[in-house]
Amino acid sequence: MGAHLLVVEDHRPLLGALKDILEAEGYTISTAADGVQALELMETFIPDLILADIMMPRMDGYTFYAAVRARSEWTPIPFIFLTAKGEQEDVLKGKGMGAEAYIIKPFDTRDLIVTIRSRLERAQAIRTSAETEFDRLKQQIITALGHELRTPLTYVTGYTELALEEAPSLDPDAFQGFLMGIKKGADRLTHLVEDLILLMNLDLGKAQQEFEQSAQVHTDLNSVVRRVVDTHVEEAHQKGVTLELECAPQLPAVRLYDLYLSDALRRLVENGIKFSCQDGKHVIVRTRSNDAGVEISVADNGRGIPGEALAHLFERFRQVGRDQWEQQGVGLGLSIVKALVELHGGQVTVESEAGKGSTFIISLPAATTP
Repeated sequence: MGAHLLVVEDHRPLLGALKDILEAEGYTISTAADGVQALELMETFIPDLILADIMMPRMDGYTFYAAVRARSEWTPIPFIFLTAKGEQEDVLKGKGMGAEAYIIKPFDTRDLIVTIRSRLERAQAIRTSAETEFDRLKQQIITALGHELRTPLTYVTGYTELALEEAPSLDPDAFQGFLMGIKKGADRLTHLVEDLILLMNLDLGKAQQEFEQSAQVHTDLNSVVRRVVDTHVEEAHQKGVTLELECAPQLPAVRLYDLYLSDALRRLVENGIKFSCQDGKHVIVRTRSNDAGVEISVADNGRGIPGEALAHLFERFRQVGRDQWEQQGVGLGLSIVKALVELHGGQVTVESEAGKGSTFIISLPAATTP
């Protein structure tokens, strides 16, 4: 079955002629006399392409186009303006609004058919590409979530079953060990749930609202950074990693929400500790001022990131080397870091070389003077 097109034209003889021409090409055609009628029709079906005149009663083509693009489910529909107006400013207006093409009457039938066919083929190519990317992302999510849910659940169920089976003979130390195993699995599940909830809050704008309500101007950023680093010293020591802090004096004031910035920095420090793997393992956290504000960097001497992976590093459900390295997480951490830093009007960047380590840099703007 051919594509279903919606033709919107108030000149009835031309509308009939267009219907005949396009049906002869194998397309299914629905027609409307103006934008109002066209919108009513689109509540009953979604066309594969819209061909619309500009000068129409009740609702002109530009207003109709804006109404179509205001609905997310209609945004991908190719839109072609068909009009007798040939002035350059009208052509530019239609293209500037994002219409896929602009055909001026009187038109060549072959040109019209070729334009429609090419726009339909382009739309199909975009849909195919999007579906392929969605399938890839879906498989990544299934793989990551499957692993990340199954592993901690194994801890919880396994240790619980053992404790129940051997409860009468367990001494306090053994029982404590079982409880620690259960806690380890439960903590990992808790972290996953918290990350997913935070991600939803970011997408829904709730995190933005919380930031606006809670953010304050801080004149001592170093104290915020120091607190985060201090909470990870013991963890680093247990893993044989030296965790250092180098604070530049007299940093400019920044507007921040302590909870969110600390969360972003915590994730980078934990990654640095986790991925440090060279001799003399170390992670260095530094603060310094720049022309626009301040920078907080987290540098490690870990395995680094291959160049081809850097472009996708902050995407959701991306993990570098999951197939090669056994590692926890579903690939949300860095995407959350990026989103939290952007709430502050800042950005996070990375410098890395495979086999030599990585440096993540949070850049924050200086607070504006009221």
